Amino acid sequence: MSTLLKSKTSVDSFVRFISTSLNSVLEAHKAINSEDKFLALFHRCVSEVPAYRQFLDARGIRPEEINTFSTFKTLPLMNKPDYMQAYPLPLRCLGGSLADADRVAVSSGSTGKPTFWPRSMVYELDVARYFEQVFYDSFRIQERSTLAVVCFALGNWVGGLYTTSCCWHLASKGYPLMVATPGNNKAEIFRIVRELAPHFEQTVLLGYPPFIKDVIDTGLVEGIDWSHYQTRLVFAGEVFSEEWRDLVGQRVGSGSPCFDSSSLYGTADGGVLGIETPYSIAIRRWLAKHPKAARLLFGESRLPTLVQYDPVNRFFETHEGTLVVSAENTVPLVRYHIADKGGVLSFDEMWTFLIEQGLHSFNELGLPEAFEPRTLPFVYVFGRADFTVSYYGANIYPENVTVGLEQAEIIQWVTGKFVLETQEDDKGDKYLHIMVELLPNSAAEAGLSSVIASSIREQLLRLNSEFANYTPAERQLPLITLCPFADPEYFPAGVKHRYTRK
Repeated sequence: MSTLLKSKTSVDSFVRFISTSLNSVLEAHKAINSEDKFLALFHRCVSEVPAYRQFLDARGIRPEEINTFSTFKTLPLMNKPDYMQAYPLPLRCLGGSLADADRVAVSSGSTGKPTFWPRSMVYELDVARYFEQVFYDSFRIQERSTLAVVCFALGNWVGGLYTTSCCWHLASKGYPLMVATPGNNKAEIFRIVRELAPHFEQTVLLGYPPFIKDVIDTGLVEGIDWSHYQTRLVFAGEVFSEEWRDLVGQRVGSGSPCFDSSSLYGTADGGVLGIETPYSIAIRRWLAKHPKAARLLFGESRLPTLVQYDPVNRFFETHEGTLVVSAENTVPLVRYHIADKGGVLSFDEMWTFLIEQGLHSFNELGLPEAFEPRTLPFVYVFGRADFTVSYYGANIYPENVTVGLEQAEIIQWVTGKFVLETQEDDKGDKYLHIMVELLPNSAAEAGLSSVIASSIREQLLRLNSEFANYTPAERQLPLITLCPFADPEYFPAGVKHRYTRK
């Protein structure tokens, strides 16, 4: 693409973004057949992406025979080893070069070698609309001056700068929004909040759930009254429980849990893929209180992240219980295997299920009387399938343990981080061992380990039918080891935490 054409494309896309309302975009998308759109993306990639042509040739795929959605679904899945790491980066881009890209993100490398993801503003605007939906539908930014504080780590990693850029796009659109970028520097976050938050009607903290909780807790100790600033929260990166949402919400003075926070489902490769909406949060909160219904819907005892998505923006399929996504990017994704465990439900499928459970109005989910959800489909995400521990044949999920730690009598002593593993005693009998991280400078009361063990057992019995039925009663109480904050063996600082150890 020539310099002038690239410039015109960027300008036209940005003008269209700032001049078209969110409601108009989502309404127009209802008339678009998403299956046809992504079939067309496939043919565009055949023509314009050299690596994709080579990928298909190596597998004997004849592109001219892929002319219906049913044949589209037979295409081989992209993944990192077989595609992203098998072909040179420029050949994976539209046009076969990096010329049209103007920014880059790097994946964390948690599953191997870090991967670079070039992109352009044109495709970033699709992601900005997801941020717009959160700020518009949940936080009513169109009515309230807003300070957005980006608490994701800054640098090439996707969270911080991607979030910042998308928020800047919203400010450019005319929303009363100021974006501050302290990153994950707590002292700088507090300085910004003290100096700027009093001048705005609401403050939004955006970051990874454990870090945001740490910011809130430390801020309270330092005298920050989060409720005074009408604090809202945007999360990404981890599944959390509704008990955790309640806990954090109470500490910032939240009075409306379905509207005061939102979790984003996103990846470095695809950007934001879906968002928690007031409707999806209300459903999840109801399911948290009805674990049998949740197991019936999701097929597991743990509660996944539940988001809604625009199928014209990001297109989901499933493969053997895991998620596959297609998306138009500088590096296009055509049936890209994310490998997150999860599934897809249409808007009507979800509502039909709720009716079958005895619900007949949105108000029964705790939503306002006049509430009308956007009729977008749902995707649910458990995260990667390998973060479990097998114990007496039962799959023990970190999400089950988390709920046990988030009880009121416990959470004042611990950070919420833990490491779950199975070990054997000197008799060769298995037992469940859980290392739990204490808060900084926390001097745990005598008996706290016993209280934690009992709480975790109670929640495992309530939430995990495999644990309740497979594990002998005398083996259900876990052994708890309390670790100091940032313990170098189990909770090293600056490293992405893993909740299980094999």
